[in-house]
Amino acid sequence: MDTQHHDKHRFQCRCGQVTGELADTRSALHAVCYCRDCQAYAHHLGQAGSVLGALAGTEVVGTHARNVSFTGGTDQLACVSLTGKGLLRWYARCCNTPLANTGRDWRMPYVGLVHSCLRPLGSEPLGPPAFQPVQMHLETAGARGGKPPALGGWRQARALLGFMPRIAASRLTGSYRRTPFFDGAGVPVATVQVLAPAEHAHAVAAVEAAA
Repeated sequence: MDTQHHDKHRFQCRCGQVTGELADTRSALHAVCYCRDCQAYAHHLGQAGSVLGALAGTEVVGTHARNVSFTGGTDQLACVSLTGKGLLRWYARCCNTPLANTGRDWRMPYVGLVHSCLRPLGSEPLGPPAFQPVQMHLETAGARGGKPPALGGWRQARALLGFMPRIAASRLTGSYRRTPFFDGAGVPVATVQVLAPAEHAHAVAAVEAAA
């Protein structure tokens, strides 16, 4: 049964120009990613202090693109990729707030919404009642200053097995076409800016300096 109408959660950039809604929050996958690319991205936007946690992880809520809608400020939507083949990282150009990460191929409509836009009115932890508690820790080798708390292999596997089939099935149903990040031809709605080698090196150096 489709439960998209059962629950919605507002999101917005830090200055409030970009606004939107996330539907079907309880089916979302709540994770923390410690990869160096996510860290470099936060440093590139000058948002490391507000995005990266104590162990340099980025808290994200994974969902199907059809569950994400923008209600205002789409003229401020920008997109950057660390490399020519990397993830598309969407942010609000008005205040450099990270919003979401997507793949380059719209037929795999995974969207990872960054926590900094999901709690615009305060710094309270994401979790019940809107979202599940953290279900997965990703790329833990990149954690800084310690190891992430253990969640249990079966718990993480169960969360992933419950989430990914719905994303993969979108190729058969065509629901991947319902996305605010790509147009009807699968082209990103904002021009993708790939970091120049010097910009990439600067962001990576900032990660290393913060260790």
